Amino acid sequence: MSRPASYQGVALVCPVSVGYAKQSEKGAAYFIGRSLGEMIQRAGIAKDDVDGLAISSFSLGPDSVISLCQHFDISPRYLEQLPFGGASGVIAMRRAARAVQMGDADIVACIGGDTNQAGSFADLIADFSTFTRDASYPYGAGGPNAAFALITQHYMEQYGASREDFGRIALAQRYNANHYPGALLGHKTLSMEDYLNARPIAGPVHMFDCVMPCAGGEGLLMMSIERAQTLGLPYVTILAADELHYAHRDDPVQYRAGWTEYAADLYEQANLGPGDIDMLQTYDDYPVISMLQMEDLGFCKKGEAKEFVRKTALTFDGHSFGDKTESCLPHNTSGGQLSVGQAGSAAGFLGLVESVRQLIGQAGSNQIANARHAMVSGYGMINYDRGLCSAATILAKGEA
Repeated sequence: MSRPASYQGVALVCPVSVGYAKQSEKGAAYFIGRSLGEMIQRAGIAKDDVDGLAISSFSLGPDSVISLCQHFDISPRYLEQLPFGGASGVIAMRRAARAVQMGDADIVACIGGDTNQAGSFADLIADFSTFTRDASYPYGAGGPNAAFALITQHYMEQYGASREDFGRIALAQRYNANHYPGALLGHKTLSMEDYLNARPIAGPVHMFDCVMPCAGGEGLLMMSIERAQTLGLPYVTILAADELHYAHRDDPVQYRAGWTEYAADLYEQANLGPGDIDMLQTYDDYPVISMLQMEDLGFCKKGEAKEFVRKTALTFDGHSFGDKTESCLPHNTSGGQLSVGQAGSAAGFLGLVESVRQLIGQAGSNQIANARHAMVSGYGMINYDRGLCSAATILAKGEA
């Protein structure tokens, strides 16, 4: 497998998270437009300076990224529409970086945005995939909970993980969310007793293993480092990034994904190791998927994430909930989807936006001290029995 060329010279700036609400009567274009407007304002540029648009949204249809151009009254020369769910943020970043490097665009707005109206989530999963609809629903399967219950049960049986191990992830993320004003569940604390006694949903999956659908937008701007410095914007650089889709397709039940095939290359390109990473942002639609990423990205061996979460503080400030922790790795520092909410495809940008915010020192009350390197991984597009997409990147704080 060939290695991606360097992303040298490209800057990530102006991270924004906007409009989070459990439900909204506003459409997806509203959340995308609010994200774009706030980024432009923060950058101190004109709307017409944005000549690239990379958009991910489940609820934008029947409109598309080209419809947004007229709606927003902009005339870009680079367009991307990214139907990759939880992997969309990193994929958008990779493609936008190449556009900036090649001169296809000077400033690209990368945005994920979705609405959540009454009944809309049921409509989304009913038509999310014709393969799922035709092959699974006739037999009683309904929505992602059933698929992730299968993955969770298999992982527990294969590696001896317990519900308490998954709970450690949920508790740490809720603690992080308690310090992040944008988290929809940040005003509520979560104990292990709460987690274990929560209402069962499907098999071993209980209520606090599931994300809450919501509305919101996430985004950032990408431009050259030179442009960012001229504008006086703090920025983040890309040390390495890659993606692989429908990997390990012969596995009867998913217990790994494409990260296994390129994680070592990411560290080699970045000249770093897992121990040099100051924060890890995984796509966390269910805790078991975060465990898969911890393993496949080299923070522990396959099947050993249960021990890893037992001995590692996953909070932004090292809080450990009374466990005998041996190390600290801030994980999903804003609370992740489990506590912020899953704003459709915007959730694929959540960890990326939070990492940029942390690295430029704008995270506020959940700020990690002296953070210089972040790893962000994406996982998405569940298709009746597994997620098909994987992506990951290593980011670095830009030089002053």
